[in-house]
Amino acid sequence: MKYLPAIAAAVTSTQVGSAMVATRFVVDQTGPISLALLRYLIGFACLLPLALLATPRVRFERCDLLPLARLGVIQFGVLIALLNYGLRFIPSARAALIFATVPLLTMVIAAALGHERLGAAKTLGVLLTIAGVGLALGEKAVRRGGGPNEWIGELAVLASALCGAACSVLYRPYLRKYPTLRVSAFAMLASVVFLALLAAGEGFFDALPRFTTGGWAAVVFIGIGSGVGYYLWLWALAHAAATEVTVFLALSPVTATWLGAWFLAEEVSTMSLLGLAGVLLGLWLASTRS
Repeated sequence: MKYLPAIAAAVTSTQVGSAMVATRFVVDQTGPISLALLRYLIGFACLLPLALLATPRVRFERCDLLPLARLGVIQFGVLIALLNYGLRFIPSARAALIFATVPLLTMVIAAALGHERLGAAKTLGVLLTIAGVGLALGEKAVRRGGGPNEWIGELAVLASALCGAACSVLYRPYLRKYPTLRVSAFAMLASVVFLALLAAGEGFFDALPRFTTGGWAAVVFIGIGSGVGYYLWLWALAHAAATEVTVFLALSPVTATWLGAWFLAEEVSTMSLLGLAGVLLGLWLASTRS
């Protein structure tokens, strides 16, 4: 039982990395918001039957509905909108490196709210994972492109990371109060409603989505993985400190780097092995030694 939250967080983080690769494969066939809507609509469809059949039946208190919906909208809607906006100005490798600061931001927020205590091993572990991600991504993560608006993209991605960190901390009281499966389904439903409003601006409802056979397979894979992964993520947050869970996000860009090399013929440097070692050492320090 002790290591199950870490395993759940690791599975979710590798799923996020694989979803990045699948998204790169299919994103040219539709708009980014429309793809996000399909992703979480499928994820919600996977969670809904399980949530309805789950026992015991627990109803949300009226005062908790808006905060839970807000968390879902921020985590899936605002976070993705900021991330996609930032990617218009900076390379995806640098965006991944900036987003890897989520555990560090989570640790600071949790400590400020009195949810966690800052420790030397945990802090060093978090910093090592960020350094490991930087090594895994190589010089692409820090190379400047010379664009005049790069700072806008960097701020947007940092804001998206802050959204993810804040949500990871603020979910905890509701996960102690309600079953994880019902929280997952309700928060994802709120994000679907929000994303539907944004997707209308991309013309999502003007015609049926047109994907290739491989594109539909990628969308279904991303959607099912998102539903299962989100449930595992919240389950981990319910059973472990937020920093010890979010630190596993360092596995996402590493997974995306290697899967991108295998399936999309993307270039990967030998430094990625050293980066992976740094990530694994950081995970051990932040989780086992905390």
